[in-house]
This record gives sequence, C-alpha cells and structure tokens, in this order.
Amino acid sequence: MIQTSPIDSVMRALADPTRRAVFERIARADEINVAELTRVSGVTQGAVSQHLKSLKLAGLVAERPQGRNVFYRARPEGLAPLFDWLSHYDLFWRDRFADLRSLLKEIDP
Repeated sequence: MIQTSPIDSVMRALADPTRRAVFERIARADEINVAELTRVSGVTQGAVSQHLKSLKLAGLVAERPQGRNVFYRARPEGLAPLFDWLSHYDLFWRDRFADLRSLLKEIDP
C-alpha cells in the first residue's frame, strides 16, 4: 500500500470546495455539530458526515462526543504541513524578487 504524506492528506481534504466550506465554517465557530453544519451547507447530513470524516483523517478537525451529539472544532495545527510546504515557496519567491531587484538596479543606474 502506498503511504500518503501529511501534505497530500491536507491538500486532498481541502481540494473539494464543499469540504473547504465546511472546514471554514468549523474554523469560524468555537464548536459546531453536524446538524448545524448541515443546515448551512446546502448538502445532506450524510454528505457533511463524509466531509467531516475526510477532514478528521487529514488532522484538520477534532470531534467531541456529548450525549447523542458530536461537536467539531478546527485543529489549526493540522494546517502545519501546508504552511511548511508554502514556506519553501516563500523563500523561492523572495530570492527571485531579490534577483529581479538587483537586475533592475543594474539596468537603470
């Protein structure tokens, strides 16, 4: 079986626009249950549950059962693989802009 990396899991989870909207809704709330997510999402409760499963497997949300309800909250640390990956490109573009700045100074003394 092929092992996926954390960045693959996060990107796959956030690639779907509906799932991304569910994650954003969770991130704006302190905690939220499936019924509330379903009410504002425009998709069925089953679909919301599947999206939550993907987000949970990617480490982006945590759940807290309370009686018959399950409450979800965002796990900001789950985004760390994405930030780490993007930080590599931040350095890449900073270097490129520095090179461009130097070149422009040479062209226009």
